[in-house]
Amino acid sequence: MNESGKTSRIIPANAKKAAAYNAATEREENYIGTRIAEARSDRRLSLADFSALLEEYGVSISAAGINKWETGRTVPNAYQLMTISYALGLEENMTFFSSTKPALNAEGRKKLADYKRDLMDSGNYREQSPYSAALRYISKPVSCLKASAGTGAFLDEGNFEMVDFPETQVPKGAEFGIYVSGDSMEPVYHDGQIIWVQRCEQLLPGEVGIFTYDGEGYIKVYDEQMPDEDARWEFTDSSGAVRMQPVLVSYNKNYAPRPVSPHAEFQIVGKVL
Repeated sequence: MNESGKTSRIIPANAKKAAAYNAATEREENYIGTRIAEARSDRRLSLADFSALLEEYGVSISAAGINKWETGRTVPNAYQLMTISYALGLEENMTFFSSTKPALNAEGRKKLADYKRDLMDSGNYREQSPYSAALRYISKPVSCLKASAGTGAFLDEGNFEMVDFPETQVPKGAEFGIYVSGDSMEPVYHDGQIIWVQRCEQLLPGEVGIFTYDGEGYIKVYDEQMPDEDARWEFTDSSGAVRMQPVLVSYNKNYAPRPVSPHAEFQIVGKVL
């Protein structure tokens, strides 16, 4: 109690510091999203480039998803924000993503990132993980062409290259990898992502597969339907039994299911693992 008879309240030092940062205000002003956009622009990365870069760090997100971060429609979770900081060379300065003034300006951060990259490339200053010796790599063929690149040429032997992958990243039974093209299989599979395939000639409805249809390659969900009356005779065998008509389905609901024409060349190449 002070001389005026009023009770004094001591404000802890950490509470004073907390007053300098207000999460609600930062969210309202989209501070994190703005800083992500600024750092990406500093590094001259397009949204697609940044999406591919984050994929290398284990975060799968489309260019549209990154745009939602930057415009404040969504916010990255804790693991995604950590990945963003590593991908952009900011892991030593996480205050970059708050209104607290960073220690370095954009030019200084770039110089620091360049210097760090030089040190890491030299190999003299890398942290040695006790588990690195146990990490095993395997070589797998990966198509140089995307599955929907316009033709079935992605399956030609000459269009594959051997790539080394950590053994834990390749599913058991995988025979080759293919790059996804487009957004028809969002949100499960993303443009530029490598998917792993096991060759087979038959699929069950609901399984994701690789197909050739009239010379073009597709990644779709396999389904079946009873043929329409107009096409039923095309799917009727000599004994009078009606076969089911294959249908290629996209996860993205903006793309309508595509029944396979009985007059087209159609082949199941394999199952996506």
